[in-house]
Amino acid sequence: MIRRDVFQAIADPVRREIISLLAEETLTVNSVAERFDVSRPAISKHLKILSECGIVSIQKKGRERWCLIQPQNLIPAFLWIDQYRSLWEDKLDSFEQYLNKLQAKKQQNE
Repeated sequence: MIRRDVFQAIADPVRREIISLLAEETLTVNSVAERFDVSRPAISKHLKILSECGIVSIQKKGRERWCLIQPQNLIPAFLWIDQYRSLWEDKLDSFEQYLNKLQAKKQQNE
């Protein structure tokens, strides 16, 4: 069995969009597939990867297979990204200050 982790799950933009959809509501596999311009087998493969990563669980109810988000399994990715928050905040603050200086200089020259 292939060992997968949360970073593999969020590496693909389609899987990130599936996560976003399922964060809003529980959907059937068919309902998820209908929202994308890719084949149903491709969506099934994405859902399989999300399931192997523990981010989505698939529950069979009657003839339908329902996809449920398991958001707690996204915590490792959040914690890893969060450690860089102050770095980005500092960079964005510095950029904002630069833009404010440019704007002030432009207003002085008018």
